[in-house]
Amino acid sequence: MANHTVNFERRPRTPPGQAGYAYLWVLMMVLVMGIYLGLVGEAWQNRLQREREQELLRVGDEIRLAIKNYNAITTAGGTQYPKRLQDLVQDPRVPFARRFLRRAYKDPLTGEDWAYIGAPGGGFMGVYSKSPKLPLKQNNFPRQFANFADKKSFADWQFASWPDGGGRTR
Repeated sequence: MANHTVNFERRPRTPPGQAGYAYLWVLMMVLVMGIYLGLVGEAWQNRLQREREQELLRVGDEIRLAIKNYNAITTAGGTQYPKRLQDLVQDPRVPFARRFLRRAYKDPLTGEDWAYIGAPGGGFMGVYSKSPKLPLKQNNFPRQFANFADKKSFADWQFASWPDGGGRTR
């Protein structure tokens, strides 16, 4: 038979005041890191939101100018507004290629189609986002967007070529 010896060495005892100290230290570090990552995530979301807002201003103004230019060209039927955004990409009033926009942009905030502002006599004279969110940008707009200050939602940022000839925003 094999002779097995069992060694029962005693581990040194932890002093009573230090029991669980390392565990609490790790928990505190996890808590601090969680708070830090939460703040980083919030800052990242704000940055993305600001970029989308800038894109909304750029694309909305581009569509507004395209509508204004489309409307400025009178046809045999008189002044007309586009019926859909695709009409600004390829003017259906002429048999040749006439473009006012490169492509039919989607709303940068929702990724969906824009909401239209109806025009007198049919068609649309402007667009706005369907997003009900509160904009981060509330002031210091360029002159053409001055009316966007203190708006409660992106749906209030309207990009239109108004019938009085003012290609302003509302």
